[in-house]
Amino acid sequence: MPHLDVRNLTADYAGKTVLQGVSFTVTQGAIVSLIGPSGSGKSTILRTLTGLLRPSSGEIWLDERPLDYRKTADVAYARQRIAIVFQQYNLFQNMTALHNVTVTPEEIRKRDKREVEAEAVALLQKVGLGDKLNAYPDQLSGGQQQRVAIARALALKPEILLLDEVTSALDPELVHEVLDTIRLLAAEGMTMITVSHEMRFVRELASNVMFLEAGRVVESGSPQQIFEAAKEARTRQFIGKTLYR
Repeated sequence: MPHLDVRNLTADYAGKTVLQGVSFTVTQGAIVSLIGPSGSGKSTILRTLTGLLRPSSGEIWLDERPLDYRKTADVAYARQRIAIVFQQYNLFQNMTALHNVTVTPEEIRKRDKREVEAEAVALLQKVGLGDKLNAYPDQLSGGQQQRVAIARALALKPEILLLDEVTSALDPELVHEVLDTIRLLAAEGMTMITVSHEMRFVRELASNVMFLEAGRVVESGSPQQIFEAAKEARTRQFIGKTLYR
């Protein structure tokens, strides 16, 4: 059975339909990459899954449980199992890297402080920031801040990690720092849904690639199919303009 099953999902924002009948499944350990032009609905899918935008219609099943995003309990269930990392780091500027990672598990989920801190130290070491535990965000590069944001999401122990254009705000020289972290998570079997314009990275790591435009899934398939033998002319056009730029 799919770990996550999205069926005929529609969503509206500011009076405009932004998702139109989107369907896909995600299995345990898969990496699904959403690609497409700006405004195609990629980030909206991630926001809908986490309850930041309520679906207009359709179904979302998580671990064989249907979710009703009108219910607080169902939104909480989703957020206990799905974590999101945004394009902007959104770190607390008055907190150290370590405190940014521990604050939610400690203060919101009321977990044991010593246990949370030990896990946070291990996570920051995993993302290559073991020597930056006491650094504040303004003392870190953009790539380092984004890796703190990833560690913060992992501290919630999600089953599925959503990555929303996590490299697009970075200088080109810093992108590899974050991509290497994602490669590490992929090697460990983390289930992920990514939105990215890093086409070569998508081709390297994705299990399945979905090309969206105007809120619809135009085509979906393996990286080999999408990048080398896309069936739809619009998919081929997009890949041709973005893969080698």
